[in-house]
This record gives sequence, C-alpha cells and structure tokens, in this order.
Amino acid sequence: MRALIFDVFGTCVDWRNSVARDVAATLPQVDALQFATEWRAEYDPAMTRIRDGGRGYVPLDDLHLENLHRVAARHNVTAPDSLNTAWERLDPWIDVVPGLAQLKQSHIIAPCSNGSIALMTRLARYAQLPWDCILGAELARDYKPKPAVYLASCSALRLPPSEVMMVAAHNNDLHAARAAGLKTAFIPRLTEHGPDQTADLVAESDWDITARDFNDLAAQLA
Repeated sequence: MRALIFDVFGTCVDWRNSVARDVAATLPQVDALQFATEWRAEYDPAMTRIRDGGRGYVPLDDLHLENLHRVAARHNVTAPDSLNTAWERLDPWIDVVPGLAQLKQSHIIAPCSNGSIALMTRLARYAQLPWDCILGAELARDYKPKPAVYLASCSALRLPPSEVMMVAAHNNDLHAARAAGLKTAFIPRLTEHGPDQTADLVAESDWDITARDFNDLAAQLA
C-alpha cells in the first residue's frame, strides 16, 4: 500500500462547531449549532441530484452557497455570501495534524473529499493539513460514494486501487471504496454530529484497519 486518501468533513475536521462559530459571529439571532446542522443536512440531497443525473456537476462551493440561502430563508434571516467561506475555516481534530505528519513519512497522503480543489486547498492552509496533493470529487466531476471519485484519485496517483487506502469516519464511504477495490481504514469521530450522535460510532464491517485516531493508524501501519 503506497497511498492513503482521506475523507475530510468529519474525519479530519470538526465542521459542526467550526461552522457554528462563523454562523454565531455573522447571524447572532439564530441558534448557531442548529443552523450549522441544517446547513450540513442539505449537503447530501444537493449532491444526490447530481449523482442521479438530474443536474450536471456543480462544485461543492456553489452547492454550499445555495444551501446557505435555503437554510437562511427557513430561519427568516438574510445570510451574506461571505458566510459560505466558513467551510474553508474548519478546525482539525487534535490528532489529525500530528498523525498526518507521521503517515506522510511513509505514504502519499491526499484528501478524497467531495469538496472542490479550491475549498480543500484553502482548508488545508487554514488547518495546516500537510497533503501531498489535492484529489477528490472535482477530478471525477461527480460525488462520493460514486466509484468514479475513488478511482479518479487512484488514477491521478498512477496507482492501482489495491495500493490505495481510503480513510474515513463514515462506514458508507468505506463500503463504496472497498467496492471500488481500495483498502479501507475506519476512524470513529464520536461527536462529529454532536453529543447525541447515533451513526458511525463503531466499525460496521471488517475494514482492513480500525484505529482510535490518526496516531493509532500511523502506529498500526508502521
């Protein structure tokens, strides 16, 4: 195995509290955590229309902006377009930066996110994520969990899927990656969706690796 590719939102960064921080600063009249949660809830339906062929490829930055205004209207507020850049300022989980530094010593590391190349680049600069390159949905012009996204990332690295491991905190992401021929690693993020999270608390299959965090993943791969 020569490369590790990573889900980002939830796996590498705490989107919920980070987005809520910007919402609170911009729209103090709303419940910031609730607003952030609703904004994220529009994420998958927006991509589903593209995955199902009902709409051509639209970068996630633009989908986020559409979703922002949809949620703002629901809350009877007007959100400035500038709030959309909240997704470029997401704080990494405490283990992520040191864990990636360890993993980079022996493997190529890159995001395989539904975020655009521009979004992933700006987020990497903010969160100090030491990627070797930026991969993901924009290469395939489609969205995970479509197999084309995982395969486009492998192809960009000129590696067969069997030499690439997908790392994610979401079991459905790993099911799709395994079906495309990649190795898989599960990292639980027990508070991604807040203290009452019920999904993705445990590995739901015999993934190649299940690790406590990125430091544990690096230790298991050493």
